[in-house]
Amino acid sequence: MTRLRRILLLAIVGLLLLCLAAGAISALSNRRLPSGPQVLDRLDPLDKARLAETLHLKQALGEAVWPGWGRADIPLIVWNREYSFLVGYPNPPAEWEAVAGDTFEGQTYYRQRSNDPQNFTLQVGDRWVARMATKWETDLFMRELFRRMLPPLIEDVFPYRLLIQPSEVQMCAVLHEAFHAYQALVAAARLEAAEKAHQEKPNYQAADAQMHDAWGKEIDLLARALRARSDSEAADLARQFLAQRAQRRTAHSLNATLLAYERQLEWEEGLAKYSELTIWRAAYTTPCYQPLATLASDPDFKGYKTFEQRWSQEIDQMKRESASEGETRFYYTGMAQATLLDRLRPGWKAGALSDGVWLEDLLAEAVK
Repeated sequence: MTRLRRILLLAIVGLLLLCLAAGAISALSNRRLPSGPQVLDRLDPLDKARLAETLHLKQALGEAVWPGWGRADIPLIVWNREYSFLVGYPNPPAEWEAVAGDTFEGQTYYRQRSNDPQNFTLQVGDRWVARMATKWETDLFMRELFRRMLPPLIEDVFPYRLLIQPSEVQMCAVLHEAFHAYQALVAAARLEAAEKAHQEKPNYQAADAQMHDAWGKEIDLLARALRARSDSEAADLARQFLAQRAQRRTAHSLNATLLAYERQLEWEEGLAKYSELTIWRAAYTTPCYQPLATLASDPDFKGYKTFEQRWSQEIDQMKRESASEGETRFYYTGMAQATLLDRLRPGWKAGALSDGVWLEDLLAEAVK
């Protein structure tokens, strides 16, 4: 018994020493985290490289992801905490000033002071523009978010380096917002209606509190369909998903307004999420696609090779969304339905932006 106690004591002491050592290493690593651009009133060279690759990616593969989107002329805004920068928009409105002594891709670009910028599409003058934070701002937001949530003794030793995302995450997120701009270009009334649907969020949440278990079954069927080995298996699971969806809605007496809320958000955000991930997949799976050489200087760029890992993480996150109170759930369920349509009904995109066409209806047609 004494020998066993000695072994247990040594094991506990060893574990504590390992924890202390890991904490010390993590704390030291945190001191060496990237400090971000030193100058915020113009685009950092890495931001320029990522932005150039984002445009290159859309131009090279955007048409394969969504016909019309790749060739659509959509200016971009990337922002940091001090300035928003506008590229691809000659002669913008007067509130945008040219960045003196600097260019992007040999062209003048513009800036204005950042004033609570959001990640979405917006109108600048008479043009729809995609807007997204720089990678540094995105990584810093995640770091500060975790720091605020952690207790005082943990916040200094938490390995924040693990929160640094590949550059592909930010670049494809810019294209997510660029797809919203495309929705505005070709289906402005639908996008406006989808934006108005967000006003029903409080009413939906009141009903949703009782639906989490049913949503869990629904999303599980979607996830299994995405991972199906054959088209017939995917179609069968998609049918089960649609039946479970109809059962949930009937059991919880969802009215027409709340049904529209689900469909609108899946159309708006699900299609943008689909485009974000599908263009990453295309860059990963297209043998002839070559990223710009300037990305070689980016330590966070992985050459799109982490797509499979990212895809698995996204499916796992979708399954966790069943109990979420936010709207992110519909990003995933819309994306999943669109991905299944690629497999089960090629050509489905031809009418997907037309009035009154919903993803779930297209999927129902595909699996009749």
